[in-house]
Amino acid sequence: MLLTALSPVDEKAAPLVLAELPVPRPREGELLVKVSACGVCHTELDEIEGRTPPSQLPRVLGHQVVGRVEALGGDASAHRVGDRVGIAWIYSACGRCAYCLSGQENLCADFRATGRDADGGYAEYMTVPAGFAHRIPDVFTDVQAAPLLCAGAVGYRSLRLAKPADGQAIGFTGFGASGHLVLMMVRHQYPHARTFVFTRSPEERAFARELGATWAGAIEETPPEKLDATIDTTPVWKPIVEALAHLKSGGRLVINAIRKEDVDKEQLLRLDYPAHLWLEKAITSVANVTRQDVREFLALAAEIPIRPEVQEFALEEANEALVQLKTRRIRGAKVLRVS
Repeated sequence: MLLTALSPVDEKAAPLVLAELPVPRPREGELLVKVSACGVCHTELDEIEGRTPPSQLPRVLGHQVVGRVEALGGDASAHRVGDRVGIAWIYSACGRCAYCLSGQENLCADFRATGRDADGGYAEYMTVPAGFAHRIPDVFTDVQAAPLLCAGAVGYRSLRLAKPADGQAIGFTGFGASGHLVLMMVRHQYPHARTFVFTRSPEERAFARELGATWAGAIEETPPEKLDATIDTTPVWKPIVEALAHLKSGGRLVINAIRKEDVDKEQLLRLDYPAHLWLEKAITSVANVTRQDVREFLALAAEIPIRPEVQEFALEEANEALVQLKTRRIRGAKVLRVS
C-alpha cells in the first residue's frame, strides 16, 4: 500500500494505493524480510497529512513490522534465513556521534525512521539494516508482537522518563494503543500504584477500567487525588493544561506525541504559573526510541506477559484502518495482516 502524495485521511479519501513493486534487494549488512504483520500507528496519520512527511515520495509506510528473514545481504551473520524479527520506528542511526556513543541514538541527527525515511511494512517485503532488527519472543504471535514495536516500546520509554515508584499515583491522558500497554506495565512493575485514565471516549474509559485502572474520567474531570506523574499521548494541547493542574508538587508530565495540533493552541494561554508550573513540576518529551528500549521492552512484555488488544485488517484495508484510527474508533491496537 503506497503513499504517492500527501492527503487528508477521511472517509472520502484513499491516500494509500495498492501497487506492485519489485522485491527489494538487501545491500551489504541488510536483511530482506518477508512481512507477516504490521501495526497501524497514529504517526502514519502525521506522515500522510504532512505534519511529519516522508523524506521522499512515493513511500511505503509502516514501522511496527513483524516478519521472517528471507535473505541476507553480505555481512549480516547475526541473523539467519527463517529467523523471526521485528522492525521498529528506529530504522538506522549513524553510530558515530556523541548521542549514539552515549546510548541516545534516538537523538542522532542522522536518525532514520522506518516507513518515513525508508520503506516500511505496509508491503510484503522490506529491507532493514541487520543491527536494527529485533528478535521476537516466542510467546507472541506475529499480530500480537506488531504493536509492541512502537506503541509498546515508546510507552516503555515514556514510563522510564516518568520515573514512577510503587505506591504512587500515575496518570494517562489519552488511552489508545500505547496507553493500554503502559497500564499493563504499571500494574506488573508497580502493583501498589494507583492508575488514573483521562480520555474523551466513554468506550476507552470502560476499556481502561476493564484493564484495572483505579479511576477513569473525561479530560476535564478532576481525579480523586493529585498525581505523581502523567503520560500524555494525545495530539492536542488542552490535555497538557489539564494534566499540569492535576500534578502534585514535583510531579512529572511526559509528553509522548510526535506533534500537537494547532486547533486548540489557545489552550496554552490558560497556563497559570502557580496552578500549572510552580513547585518544581517537570515537563519532558519523548523522542523516538533506541534499540535498547525495544529489546528491553520485548523481554519485559514476554515476562509479564503482555497480550495487546488487537483489531486485524487485511493489507488492502489499510485506508479503512487509518480512518478508524483518526475517528477514534479505537480499542487497543490496529494491525495489518500482510502474509
